[in-house]
Formats: sequence, structure tokens, C-alpha cells
Amino acid sequence: MSMERSCFSSVVSIDTDPPAFPTNSSSKAYIDLILKPSEEDMKIWPHSYEFRLRVALGPGGDLMLTSRIRNTNTDGKPFTFTFAYHTYFSVSDISEVRVEGLETLDYLDNLLNKQRFTEQGDAITFEAEVDKIYLSTPTKIAILDHEKKRTLVLRKDGLPDAVVWNPWDKKAKAMADFGDDEYKHMLCVEAAAIEKPITLKPGEEWRGRQELSAVPSSYCSGQLDPRRVLQGS
Repeated sequence: MSMERSCFSSVVSIDTDPPAFPTNSSSKAYIDLILKPSEEDMKIWPHSYEFRLRVALGPGGDLMLTSRIRNTNTDGKPFTFTFAYHTYFSVSDISEVRVEGLETLDYLDNLLNKQRFTEQGDAITFEAEVDKIYLSTPTKIAILDHEKKRTLVLRKDGLPDAVVWNPWDKKAKAMADFGDDEYKHMLCVEAAAIEKPITLKPGEEWRGRQELSAVPSSYCSGQLDPRRVLQGS
């Protein structure tokens, strides 16, 4: 199945009596979303599945996304898929942003036919288009925004990889759904499972989870130690 940065299911309905989603929901506001293939979807990808997403907001403003994908094929066939949360972060200036937690890791460069490289030891900064898949990443990644004095912390489980993407100026101008200068104020860091695709037999289920939080900081005055953010709770 090949679909560039998009999905094939866009029709939704409301289930007034959905099945239980066994997740601790104390002190959280949440909504459960369930996706099943339509007849048209089956023509594109001939497998039956159930994709369940819980979107929860914690009392401190943390955003939690919990996904469950189950193989509901009745013909005994397994299916294989990759997965990524397409999280686009608003930043003050992409040139003033850095990412902590991916140093010295191997990555696949999508701009160079997925050639494998090893990241340098310094924090990741941005001065040109980037489209990389970092492999075997830690459970926490931090995005430090100099001008906003804010650190965005991404925590994940069941998602070993991380995609880092920014189209920069030329590609932004060529994209119909992207403003010419919007690349300056966004960064995509995606919790993902890509290098090793997931295979489910009928009845089997996969789970992945991502939590996003914002930490006010005075990074520009040197008062924030990003390693404390990454190693803390």
C-alpha cells in the first residue's frame, strides 16, 4: 500500500454504544475513535481491521494518543503495516529550534533513497530540508524552542522509530496544501514504527502510545538542562 502522507478513509460515524477501551481514564477528558474499512477501502487494501484511537487530555494539558490495531480478517490472512503519528509542531522559527534525544543514532535519509547514516553527537538543528527516519530511538524526545522559551516533550511506547521532517522553501512552494513560508514555523517529529513493519495474524492486536507535553523554560538564558527534561518523569 503506497499513499503519500495521506489516508484513504475519511467517512466517520458515531457509535452510541462503543466497546470498552481499557485505559486508565481518571482525571482525563477523552474521546474514542474507531475506524473500520468500507467496501471502497477494501478495493485499495483488501484486509479487514479495526483501528481504535483514544485521544485524551490530562489535567495539566498533556495530550495522550493511544492506538490499537486489530486484524479482523476472516480468511485467515495476516497483514503487515507501518505506523506513524503525524504530529506537526508549531515553532517560532525553525532556524532557532533544536531536537534533543536523537544524537548518535542511525537514521534512514528519505532524501537520499533511504541510505543509512549515523547522526552526529550534537543536538539536531535545521538549515535545509530534512526527511529522516531515526531508528531505535529513546522513549523521550525534546524539541527546544529558543524564542518561545518552551520545550515540547514527546514520550512514546511501542513506537521504536522517529521521523523528523521539514520541507524547507522549495518543496513548501511546490506543495498545494502548504503555504510558501509555513515551513519556517513548523516541525514534524513523528513517533513511528517503520524500519521493522508490524505483522498481525487474525485476532492479534498491536498497541502504540504517544504523549505530548509543553514545558515552559528559560532555555535562552541557559536555565534549562534538556537532559533533565529527557530523563525526568
